[in-house]
Amino acid sequence: MTGQQRRITTQTLLRMKQRRERISMLTAYDFTMASILDTAGVDILLVGDSLGMVIQGEETTIPVSLRDMIYHGRLVARAAKRAMVVVDLPFPHGQLGVRKTLAVSARIMKQTGCQAVKLEGGAEQAATIRALAGAGIAVIAHVGLRPQSVHRLGGYHVQRNTEQILEDATAAEAAGAFCVLMECVPTELAAQVTAALKVPTIGIGAGPECDGQVLVTHDLIGLTVGRVPKFVRQKLDLSKEIQQAVQEFNAEVRAGTFPSLDESFE
Repeated sequence: MTGQQRRITTQTLLRMKQRRERISMLTAYDFTMASILDTAGVDILLVGDSLGMVIQGEETTIPVSLRDMIYHGRLVARAAKRAMVVVDLPFPHGQLGVRKTLAVSARIMKQTGCQAVKLEGGAEQAATIRALAGAGIAVIAHVGLRPQSVHRLGGYHVQRNTEQILEDATAAEAAGAFCVLMECVPTELAAQVTAALKVPTIGIGAGPECDGQVLVTHDLIGLTVGRVPKFVRQKLDLSKEIQQAVQEFNAEVRAGTFPSLDESFE
């Protein structure tokens, strides 16, 4: 990339783990926000199926379609110059077996320009992860709390099955996942998994010992509608600032003070 910073790759992330350099990941769903985050130096932009809740107002990620993911993935990939762009496999496309999941993953890669996909599951997804990696598709495995399985899990809560999470993470790595994302996992367990794996781990609600951290950008900057999870460190309250700006605009329009002559054309 002449004249630009080099793109973050799977090898970049592996070297970061080896050097104990922390990895940053944030969600992005549109061109403008992706451009801002990329310029700010975020390592990975995740086009998460969380867009169902954040952008579409759904109660879960389950209603998100493949078309939705491709549309938003294309916008983000168009903006990113340095960050790796990862697109979620939406429900149920990551659970349809090796051939169908491979076909959908290839379609996402071709139509968005992303560098990797994220797949919920671990040990039970080993054959699919192996097939994706064998086809040249970089894949992140998502273990611990799996939002697409929220109904089976009985809600969004901390996952404490040490044996299962260790099995899922190690099986995903063995199958060829270049990274493992852990969600809502106790700190000690997440540290144990991170130490056991050669590939990087990314945590969300998984404590400080993971190789990297991810948050929903809207949570980070105060644009969340509703409850903010415990694991979020909110940096801004943009919702309040936007409301104030809009209220001022409303008042100026109603008073006839906007636009002024300086803001008008002769």
